[in-house]
Amino acid sequence: MSGRMNAHRENTLAGARVATRLPAQDLERARRFYSEVLGLDPVDERPGGLLYRCQGVDFVLFRSVGASSGAFTQMAFEVDDIEAVVAELRGRGVVFEEVDLPGFRTEGGIAEVEGNYPSKGARGERGAWFRDSEGNLLGVGELVF
Repeated sequence: MSGRMNAHRENTLAGARVATRLPAQDLERARRFYSEVLGLDPVDERPGGLLYRCQGVDFVLFRSVGASSGAFTQMAFEVDDIEAVVAELRGRGVVFEEVDLPGFRTEGGIAEVEGNYPSKGARGERGAWFRDSEGNLLGVGELVF
């Protein structure tokens, strides 16, 4: 049995690359938003899909008749200076979500999030959230050491 379990472990998803998929009801509108507002251009495309790459990690915008509820963060960008990124994106017209809940609140669009994953070596994170042209909720985060 242990030989079988080891073979199974070798074929798990742990060694796979992960890529996010984001729906777009209007792919050309999404392309313009990601290019003009976020400063990102696709590295490849196919009918109905645009492939983007940030620091070796892929995400795809795909033409979809459906839409995300936008009730949760679908993808986040980890940055070194969240204030600079938020200011730059605001200058390009991005509107950041404002949240005011017990124990979780944004100030100027940025929230202080206590705790983090031990493997990241950070004591917390600062985060900000905005919606793309298709209603997908995207995040920007900076680790706090």
